[in-house]
Order: sequence, then structure tokens, then C-alpha cells
Amino acid sequence: METIRKTLRDSKTARWLALAMISFTMLCGYYLTDVMAPLKPLLEKELLWSSREFGIFTGAYGWFNVFLLMLIFGGIILDKMGVRFTGRMATIIMVAGTAIKFWAITTHTLDGHHFLGMKLQVVMAALGYATFGVGVEIAGITVSKIIVKWFKGKEMALAMGLEMSTARIGTTLAVATSIPLANALGGVSKPVLLALVLLCIGMISFFLYTIMDKKLEKSLAGEGISDDEESFRFRDILVIVTNKGWWLIAILCLLFYSGVFPFIKYATDLMINKFHVAEKYAGLIPGMLTVGAIALTPIFGNLYDRKGKGASIMILGAFLLLFVHIMFSIPGLDATIIAIILIGILGVAFSLVPSAMWPSVPKIIPEKQLGTAYGMIFMVQNVGLMLVPMLIGWVLDEFCITGTRLLDGVEIPTYNYTLPMIIFSCFGLLAILFAFLLKAEDRRKSYGLELPNIKK
Repeated sequence: METIRKTLRDSKTARWLALAMISFTMLCGYYLTDVMAPLKPLLEKELLWSSREFGIFTGAYGWFNVFLLMLIFGGIILDKMGVRFTGRMATIIMVAGTAIKFWAITTHTLDGHHFLGMKLQVVMAALGYATFGVGVEIAGITVSKIIVKWFKGKEMALAMGLEMSTARIGTTLAVATSIPLANALGGVSKPVLLALVLLCIGMISFFLYTIMDKKLEKSLAGEGISDDEESFRFRDILVIVTNKGWWLIAILCLLFYSGVFPFIKYATDLMINKFHVAEKYAGLIPGMLTVGAIALTPIFGNLYDRKGKGASIMILGAFLLLFVHIMFSIPGLDATIIAIILIGILGVAFSLVPSAMWPSVPKIIPEKQLGTAYGMIFMVQNVGLMLVPMLIGWVLDEFCITGTRLLDGVEIPTYNYTLPMIIFSCFGLLAILFAFLLKAEDRRKSYGLELPNIKK
């Protein structure tokens, strides 16, 4: 009689508990990622930041990841050293970067000082955010590989969808609560302090997960199962970059997320300037974007697991992204209900593409190269996360100031967001093109992007 091998990942309780622990870590990371996005008007009032300085700070997220190739190195470390070492390293970097950022926006020692024509406070806050960006992105690729490790051949897309949904809870809380917290506790630094505390708890959660990871590897070894077929080699990078399917997913990721994450940074300001929503409520509407993603990403992930159609799901999501940004760019459409509807549709797009894109990577890239492949995709994505906010901030200051308004007695600029939304629409149009190219490549190479993930 054939013996059925059982490992720790065959236990539903164990693998879903592991997912919950690493997902909570990412929730804490995503809270800090977006906690200052709704605070743009308060930063202009309290710290006298301009839109360009806000854009530089926001774009700093990708400085080290892009210019120092930190995500490539992070992916290599992940494939060489494993998920436990890399995840612990990443969470420590996240906490350190957040501490620098918090210090920069609270200390008075930087007042009146400048560096390369910018306020030294902006530069130091940006350096802290850039350091955090290294940690949270490496944590992201580590979590992706952990999910493949526990869920390959099982509910992988559902698990990735649930992890992304949990992370989006962090984004939702950040966008919805940062202005009320800043107003209630007396300053823009208070939401960042809360984020720092949450990150420390998230770091502890990941350290606890590593105990389960050790037990998983022992159970795999006990059954004679090797986690990876062979160790990573540097020449595997050449294999990845010569894979056309990998490039198509990487560029689609760049274009799609360039139309979403930088938009979130400015969405609260858009609600105030175009839709005339009061500051204390303005973050609630963009928060609905991630609420929709929280609910729908696991549903679409489960659909991909059971029915397939991954490439088609990405095409639909890209079409919705384009539609929403085109509608936001039309000057006369300024009723609040329109903003709510469009944010809801964008939430659907924000669920569709990631739910199919990330589980598709293991169908194109061998598991032993996954850490590096994810790391390189995240690096390509970070080019957009770095440059697009800077571009939008520059465009707002140079072409979109329409006057001034008073915020608690302080005069700050008002903006016309038509041109920025046209720029975001261009990303949606290009994302559609590359989604179709990916589907065509899948037909040629038979990656199985249109096939279910669950093996029966």
C-alpha cells in the first residue's frame, strides 16, 4: 500500500496560522507606508512643506531599492539564506527606518537647515522612509516566498489574496485614521508614532513565525523532501532577465502600481480640492479603495485557484484602472457620490490584478529562483513608486496651483488635479497593452496562467 507523506504544511491549521502571523507583520508595514499620505495639507500647514517636497518625501520610498539595487540583493539573500534570516532582517530595518522618520518630523534640531536646496527635515524624513522602504519591500518578497513554501499545489492564490487583503487593512486604517489621530493628539507626528509601535509588534509576530518555519523544515526533512532543488546561483539572474514572461509581469506590475499607490498618496488632497470634502472626512473616501480590495482580493484569488483565467483577470483590472482615472480627470465631474463610485471601482481593479499577478510568477520562474525574481519585480515596481510621486508633486506645484485657502488660519495652496489624473490614465492605458502581451506570451509558452492553481 502506498504511504501518504504528511508534513506540517499538510495541516490546514498550521499553514493558515503561519499565514496569519506573516500577514499581520505586513499589515503593520503597510500602515506606516501610507500613514502620512492623507496628512499633505497638515504638512503644508504645520511643517510648511510644499507639494514638491511632499512628492520628494513620498518618492524616497524607492531611493535605496532602485539606486542601490537593494531588492535584488534582498532577493539573493532570501534565496541564499532563507526566509527566517531575511524576514528578521527586513523587520528590523523597517523599525529602524520608521524611528529615523519619526525623529526627523519631531525634532527641532533640523529647523532652518537645508541640504541641496531642500529642508534638512524633509531630507532626513525621506532617508528614514527610504530605509523603511527597503525593509518593507524585502519583507514583501519574503512573505511571497513563504506563501509558496506553505501553499504550493494548494490554495496559493487564495493565500496570497488573503495576505494582500490583510496588508490592505493597514493601508485602510492609515488613510482613514491619520487625520483624526493627528487632530486628536496634536500633530502630524502622532500617527507615525503609532505606526512605530505597531511595527515593533509586527516584528515580534514574524519572529514567532520563524519557530513554525523551523518545524516545517524539520517535517520536510523527516519525509525526505527538499525545500529547494538546488541553491541559488548568480547566473540564475541571467536566466530571469532573459525570460520574456518575467519582463511582461514586471512591467505590468510597474505600470499598474504606478497608477494606484502614488494615487493613494494624493487621493485625500484630490478629495479636498476637486470634490470639496472636509479635511476630517477626506481620507475616508480613499480608504474605501482598500476596503474593497480587502473583501475582493481573496475572492478573485480563490477564483484563480479553482478556475484559472489569471491573464484575463489582469486585463480586466487594467481596463478598470484606466476607466477610473479618465473619469477623475474630467473637470465637471465633482460630485462626492461620483468620487465614491470611482473609488469603489478602483478597489475592484486593485483586487483583480494583484490576485492573479503574484501567484502567476511561480508558473514562470522556478521556485529556487523565486526570491530573486520577486525581488527584481519589486525593484522594477519601486522605480514607479519613486518617480511618479515626485512627478505628480512637481506637476502640482508648476502647473496646477489655482489659488489659496485657509486651513486653521494658515494659507495653503489649492490645486486643479486634471493634469495629474491624465498622467495616471496613461499608466492604465499602458498596463492594458502589457496585460494583453502577457496573455499572448502565455499562449506561446504554455505557462498555465489561464489554468487553475489547485492540482487535483
